[in-house]
Amino acid sequence: MRYPDGGGLTAKQRAQREQVRFEAAALFAQGVAPSLVARRLRVPARSHTPGEGPAAGSGRISLAGLVCCRSGHSTRLIFRMLVHHRKGERKGFREQDFARLLDAAHQQLGGPVVLVRDNYTHHVDTAMREVIAARTWLTVFRFPSYTPDLNPAEGVWAHLKHSLGNLAPCSLDELAALARTHLKRMQYQPGLLQGFITQTGLTPVPP
Repeated sequence: MRYPDGGGLTAKQRAQREQVRFEAAALFAQGVAPSLVARRLRVPARSHTPGEGPAAGSGRISLAGLVCCRSGHSTRLIFRMLVHHRKGERKGFREQDFARLLDAAHQQLGGPVVLVRDNYTHHVDTAMREVIAARTWLTVFRFPSYTPDLNPAEGVWAHLKHSLGNLAPCSLDELAALARTHLKRMQYQPGLLQGFITQTGLTPVPP
């Protein structure tokens, strides 16, 4: 977005304004009512309307990713994105979406995969157990409940959110393109990805 002469604000104030607009856009994309958005962001209701948010509350982006390490190789990020445009469309990743992500990891890593996952509902239900059982090359462990700090993927999402914080996409597709671009950049930064693992305090040990 452009504002004539910066709208009379300092660079810091303009950055804060863009941050609020981006957060409002994200809330509208989730279908949050304008009055609740204004209350949550502590701004006048008239300062944010659905027309200023991507897709005006009619869509959503879902992301899933794996931070992968292999002895003697650079740390990798493998991710998948789903963009949901239609209101009422079934949103989020399902078992077969996760299965495709795991198959991609197996193909790219070129060997057996040891997966440490969180306790998200679709990670532990019957359908997901069937997906795991059908893949003899896959061994799965689970993080303890309520321990996001042990999951290096959380570092990826936090870094992505920070990277997008001062941007104001005009549509859901533009937001998706920006997120994909930033994630692809991370894929070429193995040191950054290894840092997400180091932050967890865990030490991967080859089997």
